[in-house]
Amino acid sequence: VCLAPASAASVRGRGGARTAALAMAEGMGRRTALRLAGAAAAAGASAGPEAAHASLDGTEWPLWPALPLAPYGKRKTLRRDVGPGVWAFEQLLGIFYVHVPIRMTVVRMVTGGLFVYAPVAPTVECLALLQPLIDAHGPVRYIILPSVAPEHKVFAGPFARRFPSAEVFATDRQYSFPLNLPASWLGFPPRRVRPLPPSSQGAGQLWGGEFEHEVLTAKASASSVYQDAAFFHKPSGTLLVCDALIATTAEPPPILTAEPEHIRALLYHARDDPLELVRDTPETRRKGWQRIALFANFFMPGSLVKLPQQAYYPPSSLPFSGSGPKSPMPELGWAGVLPFAWRDSTGAAFDRFSAGGKPTVAPIIQIIMSRAPSDASRWVSQLQQWDFERVIPAHFDAPINIGPKALDDAFAFLSDGKNEVRFCDEDVFFLRDSLEGLPANLALYPTPLGPLQGKDCRLGLRKDFAM
Repeated sequence: VCLAPASAASVRGRGGARTAALAMAEGMGRRTALRLAGAAAAAGASAGPEAAHASLDGTEWPLWPALPLAPYGKRKTLRRDVGPGVWAFEQLLGIFYVHVPIRMTVVRMVTGGLFVYAPVAPTVECLALLQPLIDAHGPVRYIILPSVAPEHKVFAGPFARRFPSAEVFATDRQYSFPLNLPASWLGFPPRRVRPLPPSSQGAGQLWGGEFEHEVLTAKASASSVYQDAAFFHKPSGTLLVCDALIATTAEPPPILTAEPEHIRALLYHARDDPLELVRDTPETRRKGWQRIALFANFFMPGSLVKLPQQAYYPPSSLPFSGSGPKSPMPELGWAGVLPFAWRDSTGAAFDRFSAGGKPTVAPIIQIIMSRAPSDASRWVSQLQQWDFERVIPAHFDAPINIGPKALDDAFAFLSDGKNEVRFCDEDVFFLRDSLEGLPANLALYPTPLGPLQGKDCRLGLRKDFAM
């Protein structure tokens, strides 16, 4: 499988690469930052603690080097009911213990069979969880790749190959790098992938008449394009979106507590001080999830306390050697590499981001949409014509139990003509600042909405933390 380069959307979906972010923050070159991030991923794959194996049977994913992100070769799947005749199949995605859910949605069709949106890795366990639905409701009839982002594309081809009689559709701006290769070379079944029409309006009787769909295409720069195909299932009142909308509550998503290794990630990031000892309690897990959610959306949140890079690595850690102390909790993994320190204001920053689970647009997606505000506004207006009762996104919490009117607040930046967010401005600072220094071939197009602006939360001045 050959992958497209990481779009801004795919970076958000994968979560913050801490080592790369540190390197950028310290003024290192892009090549150095990417080398450090890659080495950190390798360390996580090989040097982390052994997870319990009792419930990992059937989770093997041998194609993980195609997108070398956690959880690498062991991808646990959870199946959850999220609506009438609607199921979520959830796995993990991330780097450096910054894990977020990645979600496939399966819908029972009234006319028989199953509709699959945004496939995940077709492990033995995943397929075993899908089989009872096939037995009860009929075969997989449609498989939809609703995005160009690598973290979704990498699974679509292998999944489609498991269901040779299914019709396969993908958004029409798929690409690969450095060569734009045929779909069959990217892991898709030969001659089976059809371009998804931009809209179900005027496209004839698609999806047995049960779904409407609308594709958003936003070109944010000369070298990247963002697509999100929204589907509305009329019988169940369910809206499916990929990356355009998220919601986050204080409780960690179920997939993050499904395995001991997943829980270690929560405990790892729950420490206020790199040398703090923590116990596995519900409150500790919530703290860990707060930090993971902030990392995944802002990369370098404002309540972070930045240490000199070498302070994170004890002298014996591999592949790095540093001057940091030995971790008091080596059982949390990462070869003793220490976590960040956090200010007391972290909880307030998360509350501002979460707003009690109120839906929002992830900051990196808002940055992209603001480069094509007219197209994005038309897309949102079309979604609001559909009488949905819940939204199932591909990341973070689901279901989001809202109707069309709730999209007014989530996408208010489009109607207001201002790139404002409800989040802390200190959190969006890193993203805003990073856009200023991009090389010409990666620079984003100008936006009439202005730079991203948040609320002044007084999270504290950025300063070094001495251990």
